[in-house]
Amino acid sequence: MAAARACPIGASSVDQRRAAVAVLRAAAAAGNLSIGKAIHAKVVRTSRFDVVQYNHLIAFYVKCSRLGLARQVFDSMPSRNTVSGNLLMSGYASSGRHKDALALLRAADFGMNEYVLSSAVAAAAHVRSYDTGRQCHGHAIKAGLADHSYVCNAVLHMYCQCAHMEDAVKVFENVSSFDVFAFNSMINGFLNRGQMDGSVSIVRSMVRRIGQWDYVSYVAILGHCASMKELVLGSQVHTQALKRRLELNVYVGSALVDMYGKCDSPHDANCAFDVLPEKNVVSWTAVMTAYTQNELFEEALQLFLDMELEGVRPNELSYAVALNSCAGLADLRNGNALCACTIKTGHRGLLPVGNALMNMYSKSGSVENARRVFLSMPYHDVVSWNSIITGYAHHGLAREAMEVFNDMLFAEEVPSYVTFVGVLSACAQLGLVDEGFYYLNTMMKEVGVKPGKEHYTCMVGLLCRAGRLDEAEQFIVSNCIHTDVVAWRSLLNSCQVHRNYGLGHRVAEQIFQLKPKDVGTYVLLSNMYAKANRWDGVVKVRRLMRELGVRKEPGVSWIQVGSEVHVFTSEDKKHPWMEQITKKLKELIDQIKVIGYVPNIAVALHDVEDEQKEEHLMYHSEKMALALGLIRTPNGETIRIMKNVRICDDCHVAIKLVSLVTARKIVVRDAVRFHCIEGGICSCDDYW
Repeated sequence: MAAARACPIGASSVDQRRAAVAVLRAAAAAGNLSIGKAIHAKVVRTSRFDVVQYNHLIAFYVKCSRLGLARQVFDSMPSRNTVSGNLLMSGYASSGRHKDALALLRAADFGMNEYVLSSAVAAAAHVRSYDTGRQCHGHAIKAGLADHSYVCNAVLHMYCQCAHMEDAVKVFENVSSFDVFAFNSMINGFLNRGQMDGSVSIVRSMVRRIGQWDYVSYVAILGHCASMKELVLGSQVHTQALKRRLELNVYVGSALVDMYGKCDSPHDANCAFDVLPEKNVVSWTAVMTAYTQNELFEEALQLFLDMELEGVRPNELSYAVALNSCAGLADLRNGNALCACTIKTGHRGLLPVGNALMNMYSKSGSVENARRVFLSMPYHDVVSWNSIITGYAHHGLAREAMEVFNDMLFAEEVPSYVTFVGVLSACAQLGLVDEGFYYLNTMMKEVGVKPGKEHYTCMVGLLCRAGRLDEAEQFIVSNCIHTDVVAWRSLLNSCQVHRNYGLGHRVAEQIFQLKPKDVGTYVLLSNMYAKANRWDGVVKVRRLMRELGVRKEPGVSWIQVGSEVHVFTSEDKKHPWMEQITKKLKELIDQIKVIGYVPNIAVALHDVEDEQKEEHLMYHSEKMALALGLIRTPNGETIRIMKNVRICDDCHVAIKLVSLVTARKIVVRDAVRFHCIEGGICSCDDYW
C-alpha cells in the first residue's frame, strides 16, 4: 500500500492505471473497502474513461460482497465489454442471486463469450428457467460456442435441472468429447426424473469412456445403484472407491450407506458408516435411514441418540427419519418427545418434519393429532395430502378421507399413485363401487397415474365389501393381479365374511398353487370350516399344515404403559402382573356377558371341551394387553394395543363391548388395519 501511495506525481497514465489496479487487488484481498472507494473516487475524477479500471472496480466490489456498488459502477460505464458483464454476472451467481444475473443478461449491451454464456445458462438452471436457458443455448449455437466445454456442460446441466431430459439426450449424443461433469449431470437428471432405463445406459457409457471419476461421479452412480437396487454394481463401485481411498470422503461414504440401505444390506451400510473419519449430519441421517428402511426401528432411534451424544445437531431430515422410526414402532411416547424437540429447535414448521409427524401419529393410532399437524403446516406437498388421506382411510374414517381428497383437488395439488391407494381404500369402506371405477379408469388416466397392483387390490376389496364376490374373482383374473396372493387372500377373507364357502375353497386352492405354504390362507380356510361347523375340514387343514411343516405365527400383542412396553403371547401367564390381569379379565367377561357377549368358541380351534375353549379365548394376547391397559392407565385415557396378526372375531366383539362398559376409547392396530373402537362401535364396521 505504501508503495502505491508513493507513486510519483509525474508518472504516466499507464503507470497510474497499473498502480490503481495493484491497489484494488491488494484492497480486495484484504477486504479493505475504504481504500477501494478512494481509488474509485480518483478514477471517477479522471476525465478519461478507462474500461480496464472500471472492470477492476467491479471485481473489487464483487470480492468485497458489495454487489450494489458493483452494479452502480457497471451502470455508470459509457461502454462495456464481455469482461464487465462476466464479472458482475459471476458475482451475482456466487451470491446466489441468479435472477439478478438473468436480468442483467436481458439488459446486456456487452458481448457474450463462452464464460458469459456458461454463467447465464448456469443461472437459468438454478432458477429452473427452461425458456431462458434454451434461448442462451440458441445464442451459443449461432455464435459458434455450443461445442465449448464450459457452455456444453452448462447447457446439459440446465436441461437436466429443468427436467427436459429429451433435450439433454440430444445435446449429449451430438457432442463427442464430454467430460465427467456431463456424465454426472445426465445420471442425476435421469435419477431425479425416475427414468431408470436412461440412467442405466449412461452409467454403462461412463464406465467405458471415463477413466478418472471425481467424488460426484461416485455419488451419482451409487445413487443409481440405490434406486435400481443393484447391489452387485454398487459393491464394485465401492471396491473402486476403496482403491482411491474415496470411501473416506463424507459424500461418497454417505452415498455408500444409502446404497447399501436401499439394497437391503443394513449391516454393510453400518460398516461403510463406521469407517468415515468425519461423520456429519448427512452421514448420520443416511445410516439412520438405512436402518429404518429395513425395519430396524429401534436401532435407528438409538443412532439418533448417539448422533446427539456426538455433538452433531439433527436437521429436519434427521428428525423425519427418527419420527418415521417411531411410526414403525407405533411409539407415541417417543414420537411426542421428538415433536417437542422439533418445536425447541425450530424444525417443527418444516415440511419433512410435518409430514413425518403426520405419519407417526397416524401409525400410532392418533389420527386426530395427525389432522392437527396437517392444519398447522404453513404449506403442503403431495406427501402431506397423501399422509392425511391414507391415515383417515386406515382408521376407517372413509368420509373424512374423501373430504380431504376433494380439498386436495380444490387446492390444485395433482394426486399421485399413493393418493389413489387411499382414495380407493376409502371407496371400498363406503361401498362406492361406481365412484371407485371412475377414479380407477378415468381420473387416474387424466392425471397420468398408471394403475398398479395396490389399486387393483383396493378394487377387489371394494367389490368384496359390496358382496359382489364373483365380480371380484373375475376382476382378479382379468387384470395384472392374477398372481398376487394379497388380492386372492382379500377375496378369501370376504368369502368367510359373506359365508360363501364354495367360492372360498376354490380361492384357497388358487392361492396354494401360487404359494403352497401361505400360513394366512390355511388359517382363513380353517376358520371358514369352523364357522360352518365342518370340523372334519378343520382337522384336514391342520393335518395338512403339519405334513407341510406350516406353522401358524403365534399371536403377539403389546402395549406401552409409561416408558415400558409390555408384550403378551396367547396363554402366556408369566407376566409379573398376571394375577391382577386374570382378576380384571374375569371381571370384564362377567360384565360384557350381561350385555350379550357369548364366547365364540369356533375360533378356539382346540379339540377340548367348550369350557376349556372359553378359558383359552379369555387369555388371548390382545385381551391380556387390554386388561393391563385398564389397570395401569388413568380413566379416560385412550388405550392403544398393537398386534402382529389379525385380531380374532371373539376378541373384536369382546373389546367392542369392553369399550362400552368402561367408557374407554380403544385403538387396536393389527396386521391389516386400525380398529378405532369407542362406545361399542368399531371403525371397520365389523367387516374384518
